[in-house]
Amino acid sequence: MDGFYATRKLAEGYPGLDRLAHEHFVGEQSARAVDRERVEDLLRLLDRLVPLEPGQRVCVIGCGPVPRIMRVLEERGFDVAGVEPIPSYVASANAYLERDAVHLGAAESIPLESDSQHILFFESVLEHVESPLRSLQEIHRVLQPGGIVFLTTTNRQRISLTGENGEYNVPFFHWLPRSVQESFVFLHLHYRPSLANYTQRPAVHWFSYADLCALGRQAGFAQFYSPLDLRRRSDVPLTANPVKRLLLQSRLLEAIQRSAWLRALALTQLGSNIVMLKRNGAGFTPPVG
Repeated sequence: MDGFYATRKLAEGYPGLDRLAHEHFVGEQSARAVDRERVEDLLRLLDRLVPLEPGQRVCVIGCGPVPRIMRVLEERGFDVAGVEPIPSYVASANAYLERDAVHLGAAESIPLESDSQHILFFESVLEHVESPLRSLQEIHRVLQPGGIVFLTTTNRQRISLTGENGEYNVPFFHWLPRSVQESFVFLHLHYRPSLANYTQRPAVHWFSYADLCALGRQAGFAQFYSPLDLRRRSDVPLTANPVKRLLLQSRLLEAIQRSAWLRALALTQLGSNIVMLKRNGAGFTPPVG
């Protein structure tokens, strides 16, 4: 290995990272249980915000090589497309779906027509993109007026006693100074790809719920919601965590939904999920390019 490091160009990165990333991601997605229950729960919540109907166009950005969520959405009667920036993922995803539903593209350059989609799913992608603002501007462009994007991403305010952060095998990564974070990103891409689970695009952006609202407004979105705002005490929570179950099935949920102070406190820990609504009518149009 020393000989390789002595002769390679550093910009080539870790040898075979694209292959390692593909193998790891396919294995990870294949090992997961079908997330039908999670998708059904999410659709029930989103239907409390805007009407959802079979035949509506839905796009999944960053669907991965085994896009289970797309299959569930198809079974629910939606017209579903996917977008992926890695050619091998596109080929694997289309083979999995048995049709050419996934297109080569990036969040910053979505290969779909303007005002064409009712819903976009943008889960665990924003933290990896080169430009979060440009990505949200593109999503705003392809959404129909009154359309929504469901977005999940990193939470820089999240507290974990073990330092788990969901992205790096480095405890408390999201609390480290940015200069240290950048050095771990460099180390991952060039010498130790296990640090961020072999991804070719390690997470480089960390957000709070307020950060996401501010970024969404710059991109042209009008209103912002947490799934917490859409839940009811009668819902059966998809969690075994006793604290979360108590929160979601008690009067505390309604108190949080109606108190700015309590909602703000809850969103420090639950603010990694957000729904952004495109204004239904004339409004700010973000610049292109």
